[in-house]
Amino acid sequence: MTVLKNSNVLVVGCGGLGGYIIEMLTRLGLGHITVVDGDVFDESNLNRQLYSTMDNLGMSKAEVVKERVHLVNPDTELIAIPYVLTPENIDSIMQGHSLVIDAVDNIETRLLLESKCSKHDLPLIHGAIAGWYFQLSVIMPGDNLLSKIYGSSTEKGIESILGNPSFTPAAAASFQVAECIKVLLKKELPLRGKLLYIDLLNNSFDILEI
Repeated sequence: MTVLKNSNVLVVGCGGLGGYIIEMLTRLGLGHITVVDGDVFDESNLNRQLYSTMDNLGMSKAEVVKERVHLVNPDTELIAIPYVLTPENIDSIMQGHSLVIDAVDNIETRLLLESKCSKHDLPLIHGAIAGWYFQLSVIMPGDNLLSKIYGSSTEKGIESILGNPSFTPAAAASFQVAECIKVLLKKELPLRGKLLYIDLLNNSFDILEI
């Protein structure tokens, strides 16, 4: 628990994936969390985003998360950054962290995260969801796994077509948090350089060599 208490994790995105990830990290006793999200809650978030309620529509996701974390575990220090991650601000935001978790919904930001994590020598826990499906990986500096998957594409991911039911982000977040804890505790990383693809509709689990 001392390792977790002394760790500082950066979570980019406070929506479907990010909300569940932050909740789990807080309940695990993580000492320091930084969250980045420039969005506000709206009605379309109610079906799948843990922190979205009728009472906080129009409010900053990052600021709502900060209040929630304090209620769950006052010992967790949470820094809320209520604006969009950009090439101009990412370097200063990443400084001082142990690890980064990808909870974003677009390819362009994922590629930016991978590039800057390599620059700052930080592990990246990748996750992406769409409909009944999700994928994740552990990316160490220099692995360039996302570049191999997406190339230079900046198009919207398939989640923009399939949408996301409530159970998919919850399931994917559990896997991402488990991989995060493995990295922080220096456990074996069976998903490094590989992509875990899970189909909840057909209950299939595949590990792809990248």
